Amino acid sequence: MNRRWYLIGYDVRDAKRLRKTANVLKGYGLRFQYSIFRVQATPKQIERLRWELSQILEDEDHLMIVGLCPQCAEGVIEDSGECQWEPEPPNFQIIGGQFKE
Repeated sequence: MNRRWYLIGYDVRDAKRLRKTANVLKGYGLRFQYSIFRVQATPKQIERLRWELSQILEDEDHLMIVGLCPQCAEGVIEDSGECQWEPEPPNFQIIGGQFKE
């Protein structure tokens, strides 16, 4: 599998769209900070995520997706002072699957 780490940040101007954006991203990865998620995905999965978010976000909102090489991901230091980002992806991953009303 061709998975790598991505940092995904967003600035959404509307509270309803903000909640929807966060819920979609929860289905793909873990919240790193309030509006930043870390996601381990293939390029195809990232394209699917971009499409899902394009159905929610408006022109006034902003989305940033930064792909990290393995060496860059190992250099990310969290609050604890340690890197918690495994360089090797797990054998399986659950993508999406959020319940939508």
